[in-house]
Amino acid sequence: MSKVEFLKGNEAIAKAALNYGLEAFFGYPITPQNELIETMSNIMPANGRVFVQAESEIAAINMVYGAAGAGARVMTSSSSVGIALKQEGISFCAGSELPCVIVSVSRSGPGLGGILPAQSDYHQSVYGGGNGDYRVIVLAPASVQEAVDDVGKAFVLAEKYRNPTMVLLDGAIAQMMASVKLPTEPLPYPDNTSWAASGAAKERGSRNVINSLYLDPTKLYAHNQKLHAKYREIAKNEAWLIDHQPESHDGAIIAYGTSAKIALGAVQRLKDEHGLNVKCIQLRTLWPFPKQALKEAIKGMKFALVAEMSMGQLFQDVLAFTRTDTVIGYVGKAGGEIITSDDIVLGYLAQMGGEQIEHSV
Repeated sequence: MSKVEFLKGNEAIAKAALNYGLEAFFGYPITPQNELIETMSNIMPANGRVFVQAESEIAAINMVYGAAGAGARVMTSSSSVGIALKQEGISFCAGSELPCVIVSVSRSGPGLGGILPAQSDYHQSVYGGGNGDYRVIVLAPASVQEAVDDVGKAFVLAEKYRNPTMVLLDGAIAQMMASVKLPTEPLPYPDNTSWAASGAAKERGSRNVINSLYLDPTKLYAHNQKLHAKYREIAKNEAWLIDHQPESHDGAIIAYGTSAKIALGAVQRLKDEHGLNVKCIQLRTLWPFPKQALKEAIKGMKFALVAEMSMGQLFQDVLAFTRTDTVIGYVGKAGGEIITSDDIVLGYLAQMGGEQIEHSV
């Protein structure tokens, strides 16, 4: 069941997380996700749940580590430079196989940058800034409703694979108002949390230790092998994209998030104004990257255009993962400049007869 409310993106995410059964939230204010933590500060205590505004982003992710280690359904959120500060703790959570959800609301950078929307945190989210061989599942909504739905999916995936899962959106989605269907029932809790340090050692007859420290290299190598077997399973089962116009074969625009929403309008313009049957391919998971599905979606095409609000970060991965005869072009903006339908249409028309664009070093 669900109920409809007219909400700002940040507020909708917070309310959805509560309704999905979130037990504890730890965060620190930063624009443009402040309404999320503000909403959490009201609704979590009012419903008997844990809310802590930590003294820093670093403290918040370590509180997530502790609560997740005790078996709680837990979440944090931040934006760009705040997520950068959380990277060490995210690596700890991955190394200790702790399920948790991280909402990342991207602003523009690098450095302190600005507070306007961008997609320049693609590399940060997909490849991470923490140490070691680890992976974070990354979901990429293109609307407030998709963000609400992805929070639920993130809890499911985090708990299924005992792995940090991120919902990556930009400030435009976080700040826009929309009518959304919110969940009214919590998600089922995992059947098996016997791994958690829940204080049940006496009943169990043994203690659980939550840890990512292995001083014996043989044991650490075995742990890495175990993690990567899990990551291979995730890559096999959870990669996902949406081919919005599967019958269109003249070409494609590849995008995610806000750029995908704008690309949908651009493909209609290319059809109406230029007679081109171009489709929008919306990436819904950034890790695992839907490599095979993307190859199939552009198979036989002469040209496809990557549209993004960054300086070619997604474009680099599309080039690396497709490796087909399809010429891949790029159009993008960064620094808080939102890509427009005109940018995509003109970029498509200008590049579709040209050579592959080697945009980034």
